[in-house]
Amino acid sequence: MTTLDFAETAHSIRSGIVTVELNDDLWRITRPDGQVLGYVHRWQSAAGSRFQAKRMLQRQRRFLPLGDFWSIDDALDIFRF
Repeated sequence: MTTLDFAETAHSIRSGIVTVELNDDLWRITRPDGQVLGYVHRWQSAAGSRFQAKRMLQRQRRFLPLGDFWSIDDALDIFRF
């Protein structure tokens, strides 16, 4: 399993998805062919960093929240299925 290192790279391929770092707290999640699947946003809670995954619903032009996670690995895994 590949772990995304925040400072290492702007693009990372992981199990059929590609992550593109847009800024320090936001990643675009795409398929290798470029189709956008959604986004992962890092935010701070009282207990520490959380990662919110949002699926992009292109036909409806909106986002569907998929959940909040304690690790970016868990947030990215939701896009694999």
